[in-house]
Parts: sequence; structure tokens; C-alpha cells
Amino acid sequence: MDAPLLADALHALGDSLRYYRDMGLTELPLPSDYLASPADRLRRQEQELQGCRSCKLCDGRSTVVFGSGNPEADLVVIGEGPGADEDQQGKPFVGRAGQLLTKMLESVQINRETDAYILNVVKCRPPGNRNPEPDEIEACSPFLAAQLATIQPKVILALGSVAAQALLRTKEPIGKLRGRAHPYGSALLVPTFHPAFLLRNPGQEYKRMAWEDLKLARREYDRLRGK
Repeated sequence: MDAPLLADALHALGDSLRYYRDMGLTELPLPSDYLASPADRLRRQEQELQGCRSCKLCDGRSTVVFGSGNPEADLVVIGEGPGADEDQQGKPFVGRAGQLLTKMLESVQINRETDAYILNVVKCRPPGNRNPEPDEIEACSPFLAAQLATIQPKVILALGSVAAQALLRTKEPIGKLRGRAHPYGSALLVPTFHPAFLLRNPGQEYKRMAWEDLKLARREYDRLRGK
């Protein structure tokens, strides 16, 4: 490997390790595929997750819902966990909440397939669509960290209190976390309401606040990309 390629590889590895550190993980084996493309690394991670039995959610799932979108996106969207439609189809945010998420992203000129990568804090459906429990979130945290370290987004849009609290390691409610960008390693994290919450609470006030959050995420997205 020539010097420029080696320098690029070491820079990418350093960025990955910083993302792992920000997720609270300090002892990690060197991934054997750290020189591979983000798409190849994500495919390998997804393959390795098949059959995962790290927590009790494995007992009721139909499939592991890993993520979808552009592996090299500067925006990552993170929800709490798969629902029934996602569990059946193996892709995140494909039900009613997913349809609303698509419209939310499009309202700020973000295409979910080409401009974003979408995933969840936990990869298996919690029974009855309940919130993931702390031990389940902890069991999935290395997989989430690996995804973020691979993609290395500039902006993270955290949907709902579960995702925002897990990522920021806080118990503050979403109502207090939203409305501003939080430092998250070399990225910025913008919390907002989960689309499912907006469907259950269709009042204009919540829509207005979510719209403000989306515009904030878009501004930071443009700023960090140098636009």
C-alpha cells in the first residue's frame, strides 16, 4: 500500500475508533475489514447479526432489522426499534410511521434512500411494540456503534425519547432535548419527535416543533458539508 492510501486508511480507522469511544466502548478488537468500503462493512455487520441472541428480543422476532439507505450518507436517522411491518419486511420505517418519516425528510429536501441512512437503536422488534428496555439497548449498543463508526455521519436525527436518551446517555425527556443540536463526537445530534408520536398526536403544535427540528437538522447538515 502506498503512503497516501495508508494515510487515508489510518485516518478512517481513527475516525471509527472515535465513534466507538463516543458510544462508551473502550476495548475493541481491530475489525478485519476496516479497509473495506462502508457498504461492504455494513453488509458484513448485517450478516454477522443474523441469528443474534444477545438479548431476549430474539425470542419473538421474525428477522433482524439492520438498516437501509446510503452507507456513505452524511445524515443518519435513528429510531427506537422495529415495528410489526419492519419485522416482516426486514427494513426500518416501512409502516405508517415510515411513510410519515419519508415525507418529513422530503420536506427539507432529504431523500431517505440517497441522502440518509436509517436504522434503530435495537435491531429486533420489542413485543407489542413496547419501548426497548435498558438491557436490550445495552446489548445492541455495540452493533449501533459499529454502524455509526462505519458511516461516520455529520448529523444524526434522533427520533423520540428512547433514541435520544440512549445516544446522549441522559434521562431528560424529548421535550427538553429537542430544539437544539447536541455535540456527539465529531457529529451533531438533533432530537425530534418520533413519527409514531406525531401520528398519535396530530396537533399543530407538535407538527410545528418537529418542523423546526427538521429545519435545524438541515441547516447543520448544509453547514457541516460546507454548503
